[in-house]
Amino acid sequence: MYKIIVLILISMANNQLSIGQKVMKLWPDGAVGNNECPKPEETFNGKMVRFVSEATLTIYLPEKEKNTGVAVIICPGGGYGIEAMDYEGYDFGIFLQQQGIAGIVLKYRLPYGHHEIPLIDAQYALRTVRYNAAQWGIDSTKIGISGFSAGGHLASTAATHFDQGNVGTTNPILQQSCRPDFAVLVYPVITLNEKWGHMGSRENLLGKSSNPKLIRNYSNELQVTKETPPSFIVLADDDKSVSPRNSTEFYNALKENGIAAELHIFREGGHGFGIKKLGKPHDQWPSMLIDWMKAEQIIKTKKDRVRKILKPEDLFDKLRK
Repeated sequence: MYKIIVLILISMANNQLSIGQKVMKLWPDGAVGNNECPKPEETFNGKMVRFVSEATLTIYLPEKEKNTGVAVIICPGGGYGIEAMDYEGYDFGIFLQQQGIAGIVLKYRLPYGHHEIPLIDAQYALRTVRYNAAQWGIDSTKIGISGFSAGGHLASTAATHFDQGNVGTTNPILQQSCRPDFAVLVYPVITLNEKWGHMGSRENLLGKSSNPKLIRNYSNELQVTKETPPSFIVLADDDKSVSPRNSTEFYNALKENGIAAELHIFREGGHGFGIKKLGKPHDQWPSMLIDWMKAEQIIKTKKDRVRKILKPEDLFDKLRK
């Protein structure tokens, strides 16, 4: 009897893993660009990674009954030197999955002297998810990108540097748009200027170069246009690692361009709280994100679905009868 119970539990666990997540190479036929990683990839302190030279997607698809059709690509932070894959990656993916949202964790290649590499990966991840949307139960018009700290810089770069795809290519993935439909930025690095930028992230991305053209191009508060997607931004006022001005300047740029945005600045929390529950007010931000997604109608509520099915004039006719 004991052996039977153990076998059942093992089967259930394996089944949960097969349903719950899938890991795939972002570039199965070889990546665009070479970041010349100096050492083999290494995992340390649990699920921190460094020397990333091969990008992957870890995909957490929701159960069919819960599926909202929404997807979020997740970029963990780490100053473009490492990636915090647990509380800024996998744990957030699992949270989204539980809310009926596909959480897709991008382990992006780190730059190592090639500043364009992380953005190439983020853009290709967006195209890949859009290409596979029907197969994965995703609405191709509801694919967002999120990022924490330097991952927030990557996410905001993807939200301000995009194209509609290349119809002339034979690669069907490259034919897809890489514009995210919304952005979720958590204590993000936004600018690379010296006044209030995060110099560690800048040096890891650009090297010791002070090329003003590159600095401006990657200072994303200067790259916002009327095509930039709606954004949800969260941070703590006492963040000593990444100045809150990164977030406020980006928010102001969004509003100047008429872009829907929501900004939450918690009194305390510092930097790097991620999805962890620490008994502080910032613990609320994931549920606040879901509320924002409903308010923006990224997630359709039952009320929205009823409203779509039954127009007000139809309802009036029914009541009159």
